Amino acid sequence: MKSNKFSCKTRAETLEWITAIIDFLKPFSFLINAHVVNFFKDKQWEAVNEEWMSCLKDEKPENILLIPSGGVQDHWPASLKKFVHTLRSLSFPREQADLQAILADVDMVPLSTVLSQGMNLKKKHEVEVLSSVVSSVVKSVGAPTVVDVGAGQGYLAQVLSFQYKHSVVAIDSSSHHGKVTDARAARIKKHFAAQMRKSGSGNKCPDVPMTITCRVLSTEMLKALTDVHLEKDETDSSGSALNEEGQSRSQSSSDANRSCSLVLAGLHACGDLSVTMLRTFMECEEVKALVSIGCCYNLLSEKSSEDSCSKCGYPMSAGLRSLGFSLGKNARDLACQSAERWSSLGEDAGLQNFELHSFRAAFQMVIWFLVMWFLPRSVTSC
Repeated sequence: MKSNKFSCKTRAETLEWITAIIDFLKPFSFLINAHVVNFFKDKQWEAVNEEWMSCLKDEKPENILLIPSGGVQDHWPASLKKFVHTLRSLSFPREQADLQAILADVDMVPLSTVLSQGMNLKKKHEVEVLSSVVSSVVKSVGAPTVVDVGAGQGYLAQVLSFQYKHSVVAIDSSSHHGKVTDARAARIKKHFAAQMRKSGSGNKCPDVPMTITCRVLSTEMLKALTDVHLEKDETDSSGSALNEEGQSRSQSSSDANRSCSLVLAGLHACGDLSVTMLRTFMECEEVKALVSIGCCYNLLSEKSSEDSCSKCGYPMSAGLRSLGFSLGKNARDLACQSAERWSSLGEDAGLQNFELHSFRAAFQMVIWFLVMWFLPRSVTSC
């Protein structure tokens, strides 16, 4: 069921939509804050409307699986149908976008076999599209450098470097990923260099991305990392410029040395990393643009009290903070579930999911009873 009632075109309209969602969720906080195992273990279905449960307990599994996508049955109680329709009207649209129409002005270049080596079809599609978008943005803002935040194995960074000829700094918290990125980049550079020698073009082979192993913990740290490209020519052949604490010679540079502009990019920037990138974009004048696809929203840190960190991942906006609504870890986990995934499951797959969660809940209860049984005895023996 599609609704055009809400919009994010303006701040006021966005806040209106958020307020409507919060008003809808509040009566059902016992559900959204419950882990699926606790739903079984603590018999939380007993708190659900009796008329709904009486109807749903005899419903076909495939019909129940349609509920997250807005599917209802004619014989259901009016209040249940209203609940499902309202839920669907408040959700964000998830229709697949027409990339050719949206990115009509973007020159999307297919990845070569060498650059796409090791990527599955999903990753290849993501890197192919995002790299073309980032390159287009880089050219439009005139920034000489791209900082790939949460670079992983360096797929995006290497395409931006070798295919689009941009200067790239790849940051990731995993030292293993940094080694893989460097080794892969060296192989790709060797291939490109051989091609250029064979063609006799005389062009300079693109530089490999500079790799930095550092866990980005704050906006201040990411700001400091944006200076690293200023020393790129002074780094060794491995491109290592920082230690794991994020320390570098460039951190002591004067403001005059920060004249270079750059673009922050991220593909699957997990949890608070996306938020840190947004804050850095707002606070650092050298960052001229931001292109980021976030993920793992369940890993966002959350402000749970007045004493907690003021720079938590959720809520980031002042408008949402003013409403005083918290989600909690279980609610954020639930939010990462795709409604479309459940609607595509058949009866057998749906029942299998139900059985898996039921067994897990039963096993958790057994473990809890064993702990409670043996703990008093172990304390007494001590």
